[in-house]
Amino acid sequence: MARLGVFLLLVATSVGVAALFGAVHNQVSYTVGPDYFHQFKFLQFGIPAETPRLGAAQIGFRASWWMGLFVSLPPFLLGLLLLSSARQLWRVGVQVIIAVILITALAAAVALVFGRVAVDEDVAAVITLPDHISDPVGFLRAGIMHDASYLGGFIGIFVGVWIVFRASRNT
Repeated sequence: MARLGVFLLLVATSVGVAALFGAVHNQVSYTVGPDYFHQFKFLQFGIPAETPRLGAAQIGFRASWWMGLFVSLPPFLLGLLLLSSARQLWRVGVQVIIAVILITALAAAVALVFGRVAVDEDVAAVITLPDHISDPVGFLRAGIMHDASYLGGFIGIFVGVWIVFRASRNT
């Protein structure tokens, strides 16, 4: 019963951490490409653009919480099966959460650097974007960051499963 409680607490923590990560991430990506939010994300999420930083944080929160659920379920379910105690599940679960956040942040940072190096006016000119985009370079760079963050979270599933599996072998 204690392990089930720890499992639920870890999943809830993952959801909260993912939502917070999304809110912070969007502060960076808003700085990189405000047009990405004004011409795409605010419309997509139905958020008024009067307070753009708060709106970007709201979008990040709403767009990311579910990743915490999606990414945490495979390793934590495996942990319920393979790890012998609630204490071990908690310790390994926290390691998984930290690893996934670091991987996701690294993916976003690599994408940010890639975008700065690879996306310029010439590249933006050959990519089809809606006509109303005033800053196509920033728009593309912010979009690359967002996509890379989701990729980082997806990779985090496999890393999390590996962490749990490794911990189960060391007991």
